[in-house]
Amino acid sequence: MRLILNVLWIVTGGVWMAVAWLVAAVLLAVTIVGLPWAAAALRIAAYSLLPFGYKAIPRADLTGGGGLSSGPLGLLGNLIWFVLAGWWLMLGHLLAALLLACTIIGIPFAWAHLKLAGLAAWPIGKIIVPTEVADARWRHT
Repeated sequence: MRLILNVLWIVTGGVWMAVAWLVAAVLLAVTIVGLPWAAAALRIAAYSLLPFGYKAIPRADLTGGGGLSSGPLGLLGNLIWFVLAGWWLMLGHLLAALLLACTIIGIPFAWAHLKLAGLAAWPIGKIIVPTEVADARWRHT
C-alpha cells in the first residue's frame, strides 16, 4: 500500500515540493552558515519525496532525552529556519494541501502535505523514522 501511495504522491505533484526542499538545501549550503539547516533540508527532501511509510517525531521521543534541539538553541534554530526557508516551504505545502483536498482521492495526499507543512515550519528537534519505529515507540511510552 505504501508503494502505491508513494507512486500516486509523486504523480500528483509531490515531486515539486521535494524539489523545493532541495532548492532550500542548496541555497542554505551556499551561505556556509546554513550548512546545518541544509543537511536537515536534504533529509526532509527525501521524506517529502516518499512520505508514506515514515513519520516525523520529536527526537526526544526516540532518544529519551532532549539534547540541544529541545532547549533555547533549538528554539533559536527553528526561528532562524522559519525566517530563511520555513515560511515559503510551509506555504507551498499548504497550497498543495488546499488544491488536493478539493478531490476525494486527494484527501490523503492533502493530509500528508499538512504534516509536511508543520515540519517545514518547525523542523529542529524532529527525526524521520519508519512508521513501525514511531508506532512501537508510541506503544511503549
